[in-house]
Amino acid sequence: TRLATPGLAIPARLAERKDMKPMDIVYTWVDDSFPGYLEELNRYADDPRDLNPNRTRDNLEVVRFSLRSVARNCPWVRRIHFVTCRPQVPAWLDADHPMINVVHHDRLMDRKILPTYNSFCIVSHLHLIPDVTDQFVYMEDDMLAMAPGMADALFAADGRPQAHLQPKPIRQDLDPAKDSPWNLALATADRALAARFGGGQGRRHIIHGPQVMDVANSRAMCDAFAAEIATTRASRFRGGDNVPPEVLNQHHGIETGAFAEAPWSLSNDLQGYVSIENFAPWTWWQLKRINARKPLSITLNDSFGDRPNPRVVAMVRAQLDRWFPDPAPWERDA
Repeated sequence: TRLATPGLAIPARLAERKDMKPMDIVYTWVDDSFPGYLEELNRYADDPRDLNPNRTRDNLEVVRFSLRSVARNCPWVRRIHFVTCRPQVPAWLDADHPMINVVHHDRLMDRKILPTYNSFCIVSHLHLIPDVTDQFVYMEDDMLAMAPGMADALFAADGRPQAHLQPKPIRQDLDPAKDSPWNLALATADRALAARFGGGQGRRHIIHGPQVMDVANSRAMCDAFAAEIATTRASRFRGGDNVPPEVLNQHHGIETGAFAEAPWSLSNDLQGYVSIENFAPWTWWQLKRINARKPLSITLNDSFGDRPNPRVVAMVRAQLDRWFPDPAPWERDA
């Protein structure tokens, strides 16, 4: 059964803002098929969780379609900053295009902490990108902008960025030996926020979706949590004593009044999440459901494990082609 292409019709309350000022988008990306990458990764890794291919694989080229989605649905974008490790650049990306700025890690980070395989470390540096707009949208490389109204969901009526949180609280009852570094770092950030701002623990997760980052708020966050950020940046891989800056950033903005907290109904409109798994009927059903929901953004999370099912890879690539068949202006023949 063919999966449908979702329509672009969206509720009137989510129509594209007319007062959107030009703003940048920042991507983080890596591809472990680049020569030498896996050899170097294995040389530094000492925990099996550090070798999870779900976090470094680019077999679906979702970021290529994400950039197509931006070309179609984000007319407010001034420039796209593509943050990756040297010398990586996708073969299909025209790095000389005036809207593209490839930023290798060594342009942002102290060389003493490189190479880094820690996304938390990388995200903590994004506000240091030269010439980035004062507010920018952070898109992970598996996220797609599905409709023009996405930008409206990112800002409140008073112009402040909106923080989008999930209903569920961050858990503290974790096992450091078994739970993922992501969940352990969430718990660390939750404790740090409670210590600084009060209100106890159990703050909420952020959604799987694009988020606004504000340069001034990011600087203030790094100052307020200097010890936690220093520990995070010094960790070559994600660790339980790290903090996820993408989470800390949003909560810091809420606590200081720099950000508004979005209502769940709006966050639910913005967030679309699909776990891409080897069991073909399950992934097919998730794609069918997300097509029916028509969220403003979709995250296609790689949950393949060590050996992606070729049938599922083909299914998802076909869906991506149906969603965004037209090359972006910054694509070239690979």
